[in-house]
Amino acid sequence: MVWLKFVIALAIIIFAGTRLARYGDAIAEKTGLGRLWIGLILLAAITSVPELATGISAVALVGDPDLAVGAIFGSNIFNLAILALIDTVHPYTPLLSLVSSRQLLVAFGGVLLIGVAGLGILAGDILSPVALGWLGVSSIVILLLYLWLVRTMFRREQRGQSEEPAASESPLTLYHAESHRAVWLKFAAASAAVIGAGIWVSFLGDEIAMVTGWDTSFVGSLFLAVSTSMPELVVTFAALRLGAYDLAVADILGSNMFNMAIILPIDFFYTKQTLLSAASSVHLITAAVGIVMTLVVIIGMRLKSKKKTFRLFSWYGVVLFGLYLSGFYILFKASMG
Repeated sequence: MVWLKFVIALAIIIFAGTRLARYGDAIAEKTGLGRLWIGLILLAAITSVPELATGISAVALVGDPDLAVGAIFGSNIFNLAILALIDTVHPYTPLLSLVSSRQLLVAFGGVLLIGVAGLGILAGDILSPVALGWLGVSSIVILLLYLWLVRTMFRREQRGQSEEPAASESPLTLYHAESHRAVWLKFAAASAAVIGAGIWVSFLGDEIAMVTGWDTSFVGSLFLAVSTSMPELVVTFAALRLGAYDLAVADILGSNMFNMAIILPIDFFYTKQTLLSAASSVHLITAAVGIVMTLVVIIGMRLKSKKKTFRLFSWYGVVLFGLYLSGFYILFKASMG
């Protein structure tokens, strides 16, 4: 029965997620904010709500910080694996060669936030006395850095949008037949469906994962991470079909940044101690893999290769897949041992 519910929830995400990408693209056109900014803020926040819901339920209801932290870091590396996946269905040219160079700052922001979170786990016992109540100093620093990065990115996007138009942008009149109000209403309806179904999937993933009896660090990093990343997967594929490459990549990179920012609200619901100090050091594996995978994405954007190395696969796609699988193998061995 749980698998039937999982399929139903996934069908809702697929249906609503394709429309979410379309109306997000329309909002980018009508507001003039650009696909990068809409993907980074609007789509990333909406598709990352399941991670927030899963994290809060893991600490508030189950009382297990490893499930919450594992779902966050695992979602990050799964999101980056999505970039490798969608690159395989994009013909001829590597996807990362088609996106704006302003995406580099988003990627570097993800590296910074994951690094701070990793340091919070590594120095958990040292930093635990330095807290605001039960809230960890690392969690607070991560949120402040996230807000600063978003502000900086917004300013650069506004300055650079007219200077560096993306070659893949659709004609400015693509959505001229739809009013602003209609687009926003449809976007809100699609968002509500994606959020609701995404939260449902996250709880179903928790239910499915618990019957395995595996270590919660591994369970959170694999099953819950994949479950909560279903909205990102669907929305990214839909954006790719629209030719909205910046929207697709910004959703992934922005979701990883947003995943780090939600550590603070999850920390708020875990009152026993600071969240990162309570998390197992095994999560440093997925944190490190997430940083390395993001650096590979940065190199892919910088090189801007004209052709794929292996016809169907870009070189960075192969590396990202390899890092993802290797990371989970190492995590599985470490958590089971």
